[in-house]
Amino acid sequence: MFCLFALVPTFFLLNSLLKFFTSGRRKLPLPPGTMGWPYIGETFQLYSQNPNVFFASKVKKFGAIFKSHILGCPCVMISSPEAAKLVLVTKSDLFKPTFPASKERMLGKQAIFFHQGDYHIKLRKLVLRAFMPESIKSIVPDIDSVAIASLKSWEGQLINTFQEMKSFTFNVALLSIFGKDEVLYREDLKRCYYILEKGYNSMPINLPGTLFHKAMKARKELAQILAKIISLRRQMKHSHTDLLGSFMGDKEGLTDEQIADNVIGVIFAARDTTASVLTWIVKYLAENPSVLQAVTEEQEAIMMTKEECGEGKVLTWADSKKMPITLRSLRSLILPDLRLILLINFLDINLVSSEAQSFSMIWQVALKPNTFMPFGNGIHSCPGNELAKLEILVLVHHMTTKYRWSMVGPQNEIQYAPFALPQNGLPIRLSLKRESIDLHKLQKRHLQKEK
Repeated sequence: MFCLFALVPTFFLLNSLLKFFTSGRRKLPLPPGTMGWPYIGETFQLYSQNPNVFFASKVKKFGAIFKSHILGCPCVMISSPEAAKLVLVTKSDLFKPTFPASKERMLGKQAIFFHQGDYHIKLRKLVLRAFMPESIKSIVPDIDSVAIASLKSWEGQLINTFQEMKSFTFNVALLSIFGKDEVLYREDLKRCYYILEKGYNSMPINLPGTLFHKAMKARKELAQILAKIISLRRQMKHSHTDLLGSFMGDKEGLTDEQIADNVIGVIFAARDTTASVLTWIVKYLAENPSVLQAVTEEQEAIMMTKEECGEGKVLTWADSKKMPITLRSLRSLILPDLRLILLINFLDINLVSSEAQSFSMIWQVALKPNTFMPFGNGIHSCPGNELAKLEILVLVHHMTTKYRWSMVGPQNEIQYAPFALPQNGLPIRLSLKRESIDLHKLQKRHLQKEK
C-alpha cells in the first residue's frame, strides 16, 4: 500500500503552505509562479502531459518553490530534497495535509490523509496495529492464494497488466481490511469503487452525467455497504485482527462515519499505486534478462530450501525476508534514457552519483537522503509499506518461478493517468513454463554455482 500522500513524492501539492504565507497579521509574500485560468488553474497543463515537463519548466522559470493552481485548489509546490525533508520531517508540525475539497468529499473528510495532531496520531496507531509485521504475518498464506489465483486466471491470455494488477491489489486490500470475510462483499465494493475511481481526477462539476456526479453517487453507496458490514460485525461480536477490527475496537471510540471514511481511503491508497509499481516491475524484468534471471534464481532457491526442510509450498513471512536481490531490483527500474522510473517522480536521476548511471549499478548504489521516498517520510509516511512490499514479493515469486511472459505491441512511450504507466497499460501474454521445476536439478545447479 503506497501512501496517498506519497503519490507525487518530492513534488508536494501544499495548500497548507499557501495558507502559511497568507495567514496572520502580516501576510508573507507568495513564491513566484502563475495561477492559470480562473477555477481551472493549471490543471490541464499538469495532467495532460509528462508531469516532469510541467515541473521542469516551472523550476527553470521560478525556482524550486513556486505557486500554482490545481483542481480548483491554490497551492505552493516544492521540488527539492531539502524542502521535502523540512515539510515531512523537520517542521512537519507546521503543515496540515490539505487536498482539493473535491477529493476530500470523495474519500471522506474524516480519512487519515486530511488530518494532523491527536486525531491523526490515533488513526495512525490503529492502521499500524493492523499492518505491522506481527499482524500481517498471519495473512501471508491468504495473499499467496490471491496471487496464485490471479496468475492462473491470466494463463494463456492477452492481458492489460495494469488493469489486472489493480484487481490483484484491490483483492489484497480487501483481505487486509475485512479479513476472510472480504469475499462476501468483494463484488459490490468493487463495482462502486471502480465508478468512484473514474471520477477521482475529474473536475468537480456535480451535474448529472458528469464523472464527478457518478463518483459521488458511488461514494454514497459505498458508505451504505460499509454501514451494513459494520452493523453485522457488531451483531456477531467476534474479535478480528484485520483493519476493520482495529477501527472498531471499543476503546477507540470512532464513529461509523469515521470508520467508513478511513476504510475507503485505505482502499484508495492501497490499490493503484502498488499496481503501477507491479506493472513497471513486469516490464523491466522482461526487458532485462540478467536481472530476471537473478530474481528467478533467488526465488527458486527459496522453493528448494522449503522442499529440503519438508515445508509446504505456501510462502511464509520468513520466506519474504530471504529476497534481497528481488528487493534491490524494485529500485532498479529505469527508462532507456536512464531516468529512474519507480512511479516516475520518486527519484531524480541527477541526484544519483555519476558512477551509478547504468542499470547494473543503480540497484546496488546507496541513494542520497530525501531523494527516494516511495512511502513518504516522517509522521505522514505510509503505515502500510510492509504490506505493499509483501504483496509485491509474493506475486513476483510465483510469476518468476512458474511463468514466462512477453510484451505485446510497442512499449516506447509512457502515459500519465495520472500515474506514470507503460504504453496502453502494458499488454502482455502470460504462459505457464513448459518444464516443471525439478528441485533436484535446481539443487545441482546451485551447488555448481557455489563451486
